[in-house]
Amino acid sequence: YSLRQGIDDGFLAPYKVVRIDLDKDLQGWRPEKGMVDDLGQEIEDRVYNQRDFDRILVLNERTKRVAEKITEFLKGTNRYDKTIVFCEDIDHAERARQALVNTNSDIAAYERKYIMRITGDNEEGKAELDNFIDPESRFPVIATTSRLMSTGIDAQTCKLIVLDRRIASLSEFKQIIGRGTRINEDYGKLFFTIMDFRKATELFADPDFDGDPVQIYEPKGDDDVVPPEDEDTGDEEPAEEEVEFPPGFEPVDGGDGKRRFKYVVSNVPVTVVAERVQYYDKDGKLITESLRDYTKKAVQRQYASLDQFLNVWTKAEQKTAILEELEEEGLFLEALAEEVGKDIGPFDLICHVAWGQPPLTRRERAHNVKKRDYFAKYGGKARMVMEALLAKYADEGIENIESMEVLRIHPLSQIGTPVEIVGAFGSKEEYLKAVRELENALYQAA
Repeated sequence: YSLRQGIDDGFLAPYKVVRIDLDKDLQGWRPEKGMVDDLGQEIEDRVYNQRDFDRILVLNERTKRVAEKITEFLKGTNRYDKTIVFCEDIDHAERARQALVNTNSDIAAYERKYIMRITGDNEEGKAELDNFIDPESRFPVIATTSRLMSTGIDAQTCKLIVLDRRIASLSEFKQIIGRGTRINEDYGKLFFTIMDFRKATELFADPDFDGDPVQIYEPKGDDDVVPPEDEDTGDEEPAEEEVEFPPGFEPVDGGDGKRRFKYVVSNVPVTVVAERVQYYDKDGKLITESLRDYTKKAVQRQYASLDQFLNVWTKAEQKTAILEELEEEGLFLEALAEEVGKDIGPFDLICHVAWGQPPLTRRERAHNVKKRDYFAKYGGKARMVMEALLAKYADEGIENIESMEVLRIHPLSQIGTPVEIVGAFGSKEEYLKAVRELENALYQAA
């Protein structure tokens, strides 16, 4: 059962990918001759690259940068969105946990379980696994792991999957991102994000799974015909490669029955070279153009002109039906709002991006209605309801005033029961008519 089919059927969540390139990952790092690590061990003189990091060589600054980018993303979205960070091994998972504690010290200081390491050797962490996957349990929020959480867990509310582990198996990649694909509308889980530090989303494209290939490898001269870091795409867990280590260098336990050696280095700066957000359309294909250009083309396929869109919008009894139809066609309205302006409603986003109309914020539209003394025709409780609906629109958007459920939510719930509120307008039909008239007033200037 493919991710694409699951998205089409409405069972699985679509996703976007945040790809982050770190300078040492792209360029590699070579120690100075005779350089020793934090433990006093002389580091073998060679170029270390992404295949080595956190397996053979630990760059503490790299761990810190990854934690900072994860934290930055959560601060920009929701710091209580469930997150799984996949690491190379248990040692890496513990270092990632500590780095995330440092970058989230304001929360971690009073809630120890905000960030937990959930690995096979950690009884305390394993004991919290059920709480992590329980939608009603707030903590833990962030789980660092290696392989324990790759399969067999149903994290319905997980919104962020972080890949900081080299993945050499297509089936493993599918299993890992499968931790984020479940939809749970009751808890607002309609999509998820993959934050990729290891190019896994580039290496494992599968047309039947998530779209067309996103990498074209063109070997030159004596280059190996097998793309780098892509030698094994079978279903078996990749075997650990044999590595020559300096004599006398003590191994550390990788947590999976294998013994590994690691250098640990703290004084090597690591910086972010590039960061890009990419999306997959409704057919599971990677969108290579800008989100604005993609949106413009998609809207204009549905509506030949601005006038046609305005006509359909004005006549629609429920504006949310139009928005749902556009999202089914592959529009990322929420992502577009983050790019253009979060306080701009979908109507203005569409008109602005597709036809170059100057956008108004929701608050500006609400203010325009107020200054026309629109509510003068209402009295008593009905006026209080309409004013509350307008404030709800300004804060949250058109989607939240069309449902009858809004009558059960503050501040409407403070005015009266749903029956009492509807009664203030004479009937349910009259109430819904008043809501449609308010919507028309909001978009009258258009």
